[in-house]
Amino acid sequence: MPIDPSVAIGADIGSTTFSWTESDVLLYHLGIGAGSHEGDHLAPAALRYTLDGPALQVLPTFGVVVPTFHETDPPPLDLPGCDINLAQVVHGSQSIAVSGPIPTSGTATVSTTLTDIWDKGKAAVVWQEGVATSPSGEELWRTRSSIFVKGEGGWGGDRGASDPVVLPVRDPDLLTSYDVTPQQALLYRLCGDRNPLHADPDFAKAAGFPAPILHGLCSYGIVLRELTDGLLGGDATLVRGFACRFSGVVFPGETIRVTGWREGDRIVAAAAVEGGERDGSPVLADCVLTVA
Repeated sequence: MPIDPSVAIGADIGSTTFSWTESDVLLYHLGIGAGSHEGDHLAPAALRYTLDGPALQVLPTFGVVVPTFHETDPPPLDLPGCDINLAQVVHGSQSIAVSGPIPTSGTATVSTTLTDIWDKGKAAVVWQEGVATSPSGEELWRTRSSIFVKGEGGWGGDRGASDPVVLPVRDPDLLTSYDVTPQQALLYRLCGDRNPLHADPDFAKAAGFPAPILHGLCSYGIVLRELTDGLLGGDATLVRGFACRFSGVVFPGETIRVTGWREGDRIVAAAAVEGGERDGSPVLADCVLTVA
């Protein structure tokens, strides 16, 4: 069968050493909409994302993308025991936990393992975990992600756990929105994800979408930035982790509405499309931001 859990689960995908600079950080922040509000080019808080220098900070979601930041080919799917292609795949979930603020430049090595495969009947969910370490061996951050593989599954395997985040039944502490620009996906793909699903109209239609969709990791970064700005005073160094499930798609030109609640040392949140024919369509669910 195209996915063989006996081969895939526990497989070592290997290690990659990579480096990044302040320019990479700036491009990533611009790709997730930093500096887009009126007056941001003059505001010290906004310039912490978009101006190189001693005040520059790194939004932790950068750690998810930086290992492949300089890739110019579509992401490979040559995973052990998995015979799948890009047209079958959508991002299922993503999390990152950081040991401390990510440096604005540096070098690290990430080691990745396939940890689990769930059988959803008409689809399979493939889980990976990556650990990034400094040249001295110190853990910098840890990521966990899943991809949803359409057309696979049905072998009678474990369906996996379901642990939804329950949102408070009270007014949110934050209700904000971000207007996704028409060229947002074209800009964000320069952050190392050249999947044609986000740029090529013909490829998107073949995959079942009427037009290219925004990268899930772009929505992921946008939502964390909005939560950080709205509930943490824009201080990205306070973020220790961010997890979410990708519950729907965003098309460039739409607006993302972000709703967040403070709950002790964490923030729970959700994101949906705002306005238009798809008003209320989910974007991110089960969002949890952990705070230092």
